[in-house]
Amino acid sequence: MDVLAVLSVAIRGALGPEAAIYALAAIGLNIHFGYTGLLNFGQVGFMLVGAYGTAISVLSFDAPLWVGVIVGMACAVVLALILGIPTLRLRGDYLAIATIAAAEVLRYVYRSSFAEPVTGGVFGLVQFADGLYALNPFSGPLELGPLRFSDRALWLMTVAWGTTFLAAALVWLLVHSPWGRVLRAVREDEDAARSLGKNVFAYKMQALVLGGVLGALAGSLLAINSQAITPDAFIPIITFYLWTIMILGGASRVLGPILGSIVFWFLLTFLDAFLRSAMSAGWIPGTLLVPSDIGAVRFAAVGLGLMLLMMFRPAGLIGNQKELRLDVR
Repeated sequence: MDVLAVLSVAIRGALGPEAAIYALAAIGLNIHFGYTGLLNFGQVGFMLVGAYGTAISVLSFDAPLWVGVIVGMACAVVLALILGIPTLRLRGDYLAIATIAAAEVLRYVYRSSFAEPVTGGVFGLVQFADGLYALNPFSGPLELGPLRFSDRALWLMTVAWGTTFLAAALVWLLVHSPWGRVLRAVREDEDAARSLGKNVFAYKMQALVLGGVLGALAGSLLAINSQAITPDAFIPIITFYLWTIMILGGASRVLGPILGSIVFWFLLTFLDAFLRSAMSAGWIPGTLLVPSDIGAVRFAAVGLGLMLLMMFRPAGLIGNQKELRLDVR
């Protein structure tokens, strides 16, 4: 078994555009839960409307790609308002129910036959990001020892990671402002924040909108990365991947989702490549494991590792183990 090849595959997965995109979506989820305490189990719904808002704008209205991305983020604002207005004044579990249900309803609507002329139905949409690839400044692949990145992958990594770190910088500025301190106060004790004259509903809505916009931006990048989207690519398990990433890195930490995504994708790709290589080398007999079971085994292993981590570091890899101090000045 070529261990070096397995490690190179895992490192490419950890640094690839998918890891950056999931980190960006998890940053939005971190605003919801980590800083505000909102139980959003439908972040994939924001990703869906962002992806389709971008693709439909380009293909159906011949808009530039950057306009399509803005339209996708605007769709996320509308979705956040629709979800937040009736639920944010109630207990947190109502928002959890509303978001996971809304994400599934949207998926079925976008894949329905009556929406097929616009969304492509179950077949989805393709070839809508040529404008971005035309701007690719890289003329050839990059080779760093066993690591090799194509010029396309380099460009997508630059765009995706650049966007993710800009979003992290924005979040850092916001959470260290008076606005961010109020969010933490709302998370810790809504009644205490309300007694100090803070409009808890307004702050919750602002957090829901901001986190949803980042999720929509991640959805747009996911669509651009693959140049093809279908509604069934936005299934509920994606949201739970994002929760895993956020918890793994550390909720309420600016760099937590980024670190969590890198570790998450490294483990997934490492286990996948390791198991396949071990099977090819005969280390694992076919009677014990078949290729179709590798996906389930690697997720079970990651889940077990996350459980062990929570036993020793409940706040995540870089999470703050101490209670946050309330400061709503």
